[in-house]
Amino acid sequence: MLKLNNKLIAASAALVISTLSFAGSGPYNATRDALDGGVTYPRANGVETAYRYNTQDMSKLNYGRVPTKNELAAWDMDMMPDGTGFPEGSGSVEEGDELYEMQCASCHGEFGAGGKGYPTLAGGTVASLKNQRTCPGKDAPKRTIGSYWPQVSTLMWYVRDAMPYAHPKSLTNDELYAMTAYLLSANEITIDGEELDDEYVLNKEKLMKVKMPNRDGFYPNIDGPNGIENVRAFFKDRKNYGAVGTRCMKDCGKEKVMRIGNEITNVVPPYSTVRDLPIEKATASKSATEKMYDASCVVCHKTDAMGAPAVGDHDAWATVIEQGIDKVNHNAINGLGGMPPKGGAMDLTDAQVKEIVKFMVESSK
Repeated sequence: MLKLNNKLIAASAALVISTLSFAGSGPYNATRDALDGGVTYPRANGVETAYRYNTQDMSKLNYGRVPTKNELAAWDMDMMPDGTGFPEGSGSVEEGDELYEMQCASCHGEFGAGGKGYPTLAGGTVASLKNQRTCPGKDAPKRTIGSYWPQVSTLMWYVRDAMPYAHPKSLTNDELYAMTAYLLSANEITIDGEELDDEYVLNKEKLMKVKMPNRDGFYPNIDGPNGIENVRAFFKDRKNYGAVGTRCMKDCGKEKVMRIGNEITNVVPPYSTVRDLPIEKATASKSATEKMYDASCVVCHKTDAMGAPAVGDHDAWATVIEQGIDKVNHNAINGLGGMPPKGGAMDLTDAQVKEIVKFMVESSK
């Protein structure tokens, strides 16, 4: 059945590609005018491609009222490269270092060096972005804040709206500047040629002077009033993104195929197809169950900001346990409300989830 389905999928894909190979051809009259170089389809007589759409009069639908100026201001909180949206405040690298240790290091590692399942924030070079896996001994591209992110406004904006993970938008403006200062310092970013030492205090005026090392490393240029047309021009020439030649839908195999000449094998850590997790062993300081809790549950259960009962909160867990331990275990394994089954850690066995629940209950008595 799987092979049959694959054949059907491949045949269908071939048919679609063949009918869309040339703009204006095929049964649906595709036109290659999409922003990304793709095709769009005309709507006529209630039909778009093979699908019908609603042709009822929608002019009388109630879309609500026009938002007030204050309501728009509450939502319009983006931060732009020109400094639009930067808040008032200030914070030092040292203050950001302390804040990072408390709020971020558990996921992103010391000094932003990376943690299990979470991105590396510091290190790497712009030059590494050009690395290709085509010769032995060459590292993969290292995309970090300092080597990859083109605008400091993205860093400031993302930290404010999405971090810390367990309770986003909890940082004050001063803490936000301090955290940004620390992350810039960890990536050895300078401002007006000045290194950001522990005493360096970052504010709005200084932040606007930051030029990230990879600011000019992206194309096409999407900033400014000509951004959309720059994108159109880029995708109009297929050579810009490696799409050269014509599609081959029959008698394929005659074209020269480029293959990797030197496959990288000395990768650190080495490639592996093994998917088994190492067996956790209890230590004098932390049990195997607590380690599983740290890896899979602590983000949501460290505080009650995510709506989950915080470990250590006696009253909250007393209410939970009133349901009976069997019900609590059932909810933990199968999910409840905003919590996915097993908290999203589907590699855990039911028995391991029950052990974690027991640990959280006992730690909250």
